[in-house]
Amino acid sequence: MFKNLLEAIGNTPLVKINFDSPAQIFAKLEYLNPGGSVKDRSALFMIEEAERTGKLKPGGTIVDASSGNHGIAVAMIGRVKNYRVIITVSEKISQEKLQTIQAYGAEVVMCPPTDFIEDPRGYHSQALKIHQNIPNSFMPNQYFNVTNAIAHEKLLGPEIWKQTEGKITHFFAGAGTCGTISGVGRFLKSQNPKIKIIALDSINSWRATKGNPKPYKVEGMGMDFETPVYDKKSVDEIITISDDNALYMLKNLASNYGFLVGPSSGAVAFAAEQYAKKLTKNDLAVMIFGDSGRAYLTKGFYTEEKTDKVLKKEKKENVTHL
Repeated sequence: MFKNLLEAIGNTPLVKINFDSPAQIFAKLEYLNPGGSVKDRSALFMIEEAERTGKLKPGGTIVDASSGNHGIAVAMIGRVKNYRVIITVSEKISQEKLQTIQAYGAEVVMCPPTDFIEDPRGYHSQALKIHQNIPNSFMPNQYFNVTNAIAHEKLLGPEIWKQTEGKITHFFAGAGTCGTISGVGRFLKSQNPKIKIIALDSINSWRATKGNPKPYKVEGMGMDFETPVYDKKSVDEIITISDDNALYMLKNLASNYGFLVGPSSGAVAFAAEQYAKKLTKNDLAVMIFGDSGRAYLTKGFYTEEKTDKVLKKEKKENVTHL
């Protein structure tokens, strides 16, 4: 039994998935965290670190930018800890994520999608502006706060090591803020430098296109800026994945394996399935399923006919449009 909801974050299961490979392949079901994603871990860690250091005081406000899951985690934690929460998001956020943030009582600021994080109209720039204008506010700043990676180094990495009894040989995770791949990678490398850490990036990201990003549908994944959160020494390989392959894998995971996961997990699973064909019976791979497909049902990714007409311009209660 837990004294409060936040104590229930973590200790998510590892579940074997029978890909066509002699190796053992496991999915880490991070969508079973209370807020529904791997972001619960890093959000709580950053907020409690700010409380310890005095950057966040009782009665304060938490402001941050999010593609959705981090915002949900912050909103949930803010409700439990009695903070005002303001989340800036891009218009491409799913309806389900948006409504979940609102359900926790957080205020949402909707921003136009931009190609570069420095764009003053974008959700990160707007979060910085709001933070600067509100006294006694704290911005976790997940995209540039190295504590993001430290959270996964101290929490998720050791958990995976313990669950696999130190037998893990390969680790796969999507790279967005790069907190998960860097933190887990750093811990696992400290235990066994031979473990291969593989990051998944969008084929249209800023990094993949050498500074000329293109729009892509997969949320929460894509190396779109330089950040101190990314620990290059802890990552052995970066594999780029197209929207088509990621979204194909979503339907495959649900209809053939019973896993209803989000698009970034589809990208991770597609890469892991392809990579696993060259692994041996002595290998044990773990991939992160970062969030649930329930957060994207209105996107139409899981049905025969896909649509991009997803509430981008509709006005909603408690939503401010910039």
